[in-house]
Amino acid sequence: MDVTSPKNAPLPAEPASTQHRGIHLFLEELGPGLITGAADDDPSGISTYSVAGASYGYSTLWTALLSFPLMAAVQLMCARLGMVTGCGLASVIRTRYPRWVLWFACTLVIVANVFNIGADFGGMADGMQMVTGIRAYYWTPFFAILIMGLLFWTSYRLMARIFKWLTMVLFAYVITAFLARPDWSAALRSTFIPHIEWSKAYLAVLVGILGTTISPYLFFWQAAQEVEEDRDRGKLTVSQRRGSTNSELRIARKDVITGMLLSNVVMYFLILTTAATLNVHGLKDIETAKQAAEALRPLAGKGAYWLFTLGLIGTGMLAVPVLAGSCAYAIAEGAQWQSASLNLKARLAPKFYAVIAVSILIGLAFDFAGFNAVKMLFWSAILNGLLAPPLVVMVVLLTNDRKVMGSRVNSILMQVLGWICAFVMSAAALALLISLR
Repeated sequence: MDVTSPKNAPLPAEPASTQHRGIHLFLEELGPGLITGAADDDPSGISTYSVAGASYGYSTLWTALLSFPLMAAVQLMCARLGMVTGCGLASVIRTRYPRWVLWFACTLVIVANVFNIGADFGGMADGMQMVTGIRAYYWTPFFAILIMGLLFWTSYRLMARIFKWLTMVLFAYVITAFLARPDWSAALRSTFIPHIEWSKAYLAVLVGILGTTISPYLFFWQAAQEVEEDRDRGKLTVSQRRGSTNSELRIARKDVITGMLLSNVVMYFLILTTAATLNVHGLKDIETAKQAAEALRPLAGKGAYWLFTLGLIGTGMLAVPVLAGSCAYAIAEGAQWQSASLNLKARLAPKFYAVIAVSILIGLAFDFAGFNAVKMLFWSAILNGLLAPPLVVMVVLLTNDRKVMGSRVNSILMQVLGWICAFVMSAAALALLISLR
């Protein structure tokens, strides 16, 4: 006899079509935050994380847990700033602070970005040389022309779609980590028990990790892309874009947290891969992701080597447009150019696109001027780490300002995380500078 009553009967499974719609909606709502997080793991970042894993093994894995909430908080502040004000970060700085503060902030991001572009071109070219055997010398101008063509002659909608798909390349590093067969007990122990050394080399790695994870260019890009999303929806004036609903802010929070989580997961697995292979086998003195990839082949197999190299090239394709674009947004917003948007064709925004072109060409010139691309990758991350703290402070102050944000000022948790981020990055940068004396 069946004694199961309707009340106690198991609920019917959710239809597969409903689940698929939910996943599709989730992916559709991802945009600027996902792209920003993925662009954070550029060749410079890959190089820095590889150096950390090779030099110090599993002992730097804890930095992924530290950086995730701090990075997510700062990027969410930038996203909210763009959505609530309808303007980019440089525009808001211009209206709230003296001109010297504005151009000081813009100079910081431009200097770091141009150097970073050169480093990323070098890393991408090295990756292509490993794959094809053709000298890196020929690949740097190829990538420069390809990226400028993408930015100049495609629409923002198409570019955003391409960028979203390019984020998939980052999963190559997760797969590579499992192929490397790490010591999971040692890795978990190092993840939750921080290890810090007072040495110039260790502090340089720490500042590099923080600098390549919480980078100045991401602040400008995040706010600008929220504005671009509104422009793409037909909100062409500041007054039309100003203000956001609770629903829009919830979607932005999900987007940003997903992007920053992806960035830090990839960071974690990159350190894990090089710790489990290079460090374990005594190969501690690497300086670049190229060396890491080449060293991986005999230790973790050709699969790991190819995945690592593919990620190096793909992330550069994602990061360089973000670096050049954030330069253009910073200058255009600071100078109050009316035609400054990736939604516009190049002929309608000539000065904006000229900044993009000049940024890419100067970065390219670093490679042809004989600068060591190997060292540029790592030192560009350290430069970002030294320049980021004052910009983090500025972002926190602006998003706590009711004259800027109205009732949408930061929550207590966001304020705390923002100030912790500024303190941690400042302390690490100061410690490094003291150790260099």
